[in-house]
Amino acid sequence: MLKHRGFPGRLPGTDFQFVIRRGNPRGVTPIVARPRHADRRPADRAADHAFLAALWTHFGAAPFLRGNLDAGRLSWLFGREVVAAESPFDPASYDARLRIDLARARASFPDLFAPTAEGGGPT
Repeated sequence: MLKHRGFPGRLPGTDFQFVIRRGNPRGVTPIVARPRHADRRPADRAADHAFLAALWTHFGAAPFLRGNLDAGRLSWLFGREVVAAESPFDPASYDARLRIDLARARASFPDLFAPTAEGGGPT
């Protein structure tokens, strides 16, 4: 399992986990698309925002390996802002390749991808 060095471990001040320390000996937890409802708690929305910001900062638009990224946190974004980058896609593999769907991410989190004052790209 690839460990993404420098990736934040959790949302500061909370128990929202972004990475796992070691692989599950009973098998890999699969990534599944979880429905997000409009009435989610602000803390849950903040965790989604911070996790996507960390993905964008760490990987940008390039495909990346799942590695030690938390399946539960990925599942809140999977199928929308984060999509499979390979076919066939194995949702229960630490070697699965993912990528950020920039159009969907911009639509869901416009403040995260707002142009900078210099006229550049994402912040």
